[in-house]
Amino acid sequence: MAVRILDTTFRDGAQSLWAMAIRHGMMEPVAADMDNAGFAVIEVPANAIHFKKYIRDLKENPFDLMRMLASKMPNTPKAAMGGGLNLNLFGTPTPPALGRLFQKTLFDIGVLNRIQTTCNTADQLTRQLPTLAPFLKGIGYKLALAISYSISPRHTDELYAQKTRAAAALKPDAIYLKDQGGLLTVDRLRTLMPIIMKEAAGIPVELHSHCTTGLAPLVYAEALKLGVKTLHCGIPPLADGPAQPSVLDLIRNARLMGYSIDLDEKLLRSISKRLYAIARQANMPVGEPLRYDYAQYIHQIPGGVISNLRFQLSEIGLSHRLDEVIQECIRIREDLGYPIMITPFSQFVGTQAAINVATGERYEVVIDELIRFAQGVFGEDSGYTWMDPNLKDRWLGLPRAKDLAALGKRPIEDVSLEECRQKFGAPGISDEELMMRAIMGGAEEIAAMVAAGPPKRYLTSDMPLVMLLNELKKHNSVRYIQVQCGADSISVQKRGADAPSNPAQEVSS
Repeated sequence: MAVRILDTTFRDGAQSLWAMAIRHGMMEPVAADMDNAGFAVIEVPANAIHFKKYIRDLKENPFDLMRMLASKMPNTPKAAMGGGLNLNLFGTPTPPALGRLFQKTLFDIGVLNRIQTTCNTADQLTRQLPTLAPFLKGIGYKLALAISYSISPRHTDELYAQKTRAAAALKPDAIYLKDQGGLLTVDRLRTLMPIIMKEAAGIPVELHSHCTTGLAPLVYAEALKLGVKTLHCGIPPLADGPAQPSVLDLIRNARLMGYSIDLDEKLLRSISKRLYAIARQANMPVGEPLRYDYAQYIHQIPGGVISNLRFQLSEIGLSHRLDEVIQECIRIREDLGYPIMITPFSQFVGTQAAINVATGERYEVVIDELIRFAQGVFGEDSGYTWMDPNLKDRWLGLPRAKDLAALGKRPIEDVSLEECRQKFGAPGISDEELMMRAIMGGAEEIAAMVAAGPPKRYLTSDMPLVMLLNELKKHNSVRYIQVQCGADSISVQKRGADAPSNPAQEVSS
């Protein structure tokens, strides 16, 4: 059996390990080689949530990033999580016309060929996908539906069989088991994966897991034995830890097990070396194999959410209370009736847990999203049917609940793009500017992004001489260097009190 790899380095690896702070200049030096490495698909940061991160925190134009990735990686299919028509998942919903423009623009740029979307976390199979799937396919996208794995009294084999049948009925190009918490064990995979493969009725089935419990490499090896042909992996340093298994380890294991895998291992090691250099330069963490962690089975928080929680708590001086917040997440999830800990519910639970810990009082302040959860806005898969009835009644009796209920009754108006331009600033703005304003809720943060200037470049082995010179500048005792290659040489002398007055550069060949 030939094994196919979907690469997660730029997206899920970066989200799990670097809180999605992977910059334009970090991806650009290795993108072309990624395209030539032999991946079946490369995941890219191409949805509205990522765009918000690039604009607000990294001060980089996400559309410029999309064009760079499309240019550097023209041959390999590229995928992104998302596909929805709301560009502001955590705020006021945007008109569907903007969502349709966003998805078509990314496809036309050439940065996106496949949409990956979860289908069992908020009633997507009945509420969104019957209309969204034909729209995305009509643009030209391949569609991969992710069935998210969770452990709770209600997440049974029969529930997963039912969800897989409903997903297969939409005729996607792939279905994959998405183990965002790294909760799968070898024994559980042996019972669950055959059910999913049977109900998929011939649609290719993939596996996506995280190394948070330390078991994902073993689970991947078992998946190969069960006939799973496509696995989701990352390139170190953006692999292991809370991210996906290392593709380098997977290559070795798969070949020892007798499977063929058509990847350029030498090229992958070169990419990995350069990414390690960038991680060191930017002082970013690197993924390392983790010990078995049973706590993950209790709190079920995805690695990317934990890294974001850690970052957000440090911003408000509460990083030392992360363990308390995680324990509070466990209690909140049980209160809510065991929603799957994935976007947006993992973020909702994490935010509420941080508030409970910071205030010292459980639910003294309740975020709007959890009030809407109690109102059933997210459907039966969100778990509102099973949440603590006393807590539900308490939240529904809050004054804020009445305001949110009134807002929820207002349909999202599907206005024209010209009307959207009027709403978000000026009728003459470009489509890209319009979409960024919709994502950010205005123009202020986009102006700050533009003022920040071009993306930072990161020095890697692609530019060895520049790297050498920059490093030598840090040492005042070094006044003169000469680099020679064959008959060619370059000499550089630092200006100083004892240096000649003429330009301190002499080149001879």
